[in-house]
Amino acid sequence: MSTAVVVGSGPNGLAAAITLAEQGVGVTVVEAADTLGGGTRTSELTLPGLLHDDCSAIHTMTAASPFIQRQPLAEHGLVWRYPEIDMAHPFDDGGAAVLHTSIGDTAAQFAGRDQRAWRAVFGPLARNFDALREDVFRPILHVPRHPLALGSFGAGALLPATALARLWRTEQARALFMGVAAHVYYPLTRPASSSVGLMITAAGHRYGWPVAEGGSGAIAKALVARLRQLGGTTETGIRVRALSELPRADIVMFDLAPGAVADITGDRLPTRVARAYRRYRHGAAAYKIDIALEGDIPWTNPDCARAGTVHVAGSTAEIVAAEREVGAGRMPTRPFVLVCQQYLADPSRSEGGRNPIWAYAHVPHGYRGDATEAILDQIERFAPGVRARILAIHRRGPVALAEHNPNYVGGDIATGRNDPWQILIRPRPAVDPYATGIPGMYLCSAASPPGVGAHGMCGFNAARSALHDLRIG
Repeated sequence: MSTAVVVGSGPNGLAAAITLAEQGVGVTVVEAADTLGGGTRTSELTLPGLLHDDCSAIHTMTAASPFIQRQPLAEHGLVWRYPEIDMAHPFDDGGAAVLHTSIGDTAAQFAGRDQRAWRAVFGPLARNFDALREDVFRPILHVPRHPLALGSFGAGALLPATALARLWRTEQARALFMGVAAHVYYPLTRPASSSVGLMITAAGHRYGWPVAEGGSGAIAKALVARLRQLGGTTETGIRVRALSELPRADIVMFDLAPGAVADITGDRLPTRVARAYRRYRHGAAAYKIDIALEGDIPWTNPDCARAGTVHVAGSTAEIVAAEREVGAGRMPTRPFVLVCQQYLADPSRSEGGRNPIWAYAHVPHGYRGDATEAILDQIERFAPGVRARILAIHRRGPVALAEHNPNYVGGDIATGRNDPWQILIRPRPAVDPYATGIPGMYLCSAASPPGVGAHGMCGFNAARSALHDLRIG
C-alpha cells in the first residue's frame, strides 16, 4: 500500500488526505496546532457558551464545492443553515441593498435598467455555475470542458471591478456588487478585480450563503470523521520544520504557504522553485474582532437584522477608496468592514440572550496598529447604540492571525495576493502547479489553484496530481 503524509489540517489538507485515502493510500495528517481544521475552527473566544468562528465564517464556496458535495459529510454531522437574507449593504440614509439566493428577488429591488442588468450578468453565471466550476476550480492550464461558460465568465472577470460596476446605474446595485468584489483583497480599479465578486455572487445565487451548524469547526470535524472512516489518521501538536522530521512516505502534501514549504524542504527544493516560492506575494490583511453582544445589533435598516452577512462599507466610492488605501499600505479612516451574524441562522452559537458577532476590517499587510475602534465606528454608523450592548471583545490583528495560523503571512487570510498574475497563475508558472519539483512532494494549500476558500479543491486537485504520478486511480 502507498503511504502519504499531509502537513497541515486546513480544509485543503483534509481534502487531499481524503482523496488519497479513497484510493487506498495510507494517510496521516500532522498539524502544528492542538486542534484540527486550520481556517475552519470554532472557539469560545469571548464568553462561555458563545461560539465564534476563528476565521472562515460564511460558506458560499464550500457549499458550491464539487469535492464537498461529493463527500457524505451529513453522515458525519455537517448541517448547513441558511439566513433569511444572505447579505445586506446599508447606506447612510437608512436604506440598504440586499442579496438573496434568488436572482429575481435580488433584482426586484432595483429600478428599470438595473433590474435587467443584474439578471443579465448573474442569470447565465448562476444557471451555468455547475459547468463553470468544473473549469474555474482547476488550474488555468487545462483544456476547458465548458468553453462557452468559461469564456462568458472570463470576459467580465478580467475587468476592474470599477469598470464592471458601470453596468449598473443605481448606487444600490453598484455598492452591492462592489462589496462582494472587495473580497478579492486588492484595489478594485485593477484588472481582474471583478473575478471574486462575480464568482461569489454567482455561487450564492446558485447555492446561497450558508453557515455550518455549531460553527465552521463542524466542517473540519466532518472531514476528519470521513478521513478516519477511510482509515486515515491525524496527529496534532507537531510542527514540522524539516523533511527529516517526517516519516518516510510515498507522498508528502503541504497545506502550507509557499515560503514555509521552501523552509522545510531546504536544499531538496530545485533552485527555480525555491526562488518562486520565496517571491510569492502575500496580500492585504484582516483585523478581526469577535464581540459578545447583549441581544442583537441595533441596525437602522431592518433588513440588516435579518442578514447573515452585512457589508459595512458605505458607498461605492468609499469602498474603492478604502481598498486603494489598504493596497498602498495605509490604514483607511473608514475601512471595509464585514460583519457576520451566523447565530441568526444557527441559534446554537448563542447563550442566554447573548450573541456572538464576527467582524473584520481590511487593513494593510502586517499592520501593527489597533483597528478595533475603526471597526466599531463603522458598525455604529449604521447601528447607533451598538457599543452599549457590547459585553466583551476578542481581537486578532495581522500579527496574531499569523501566530494563530502561520499560513496567514502578515495577516493575509487569503494565502496570497490576488493580483492578476496570481489569480491566474499561482504559486508559480508550471504545467503542474501542485508539484514542488521534488518527486512525491506537492503543494496543496490556498496558494495553489483555485485559491482561497474552504472548498477543499486545492487539496483535491493536488491529490489527483499525486495519484496520477503514482498511477493510482
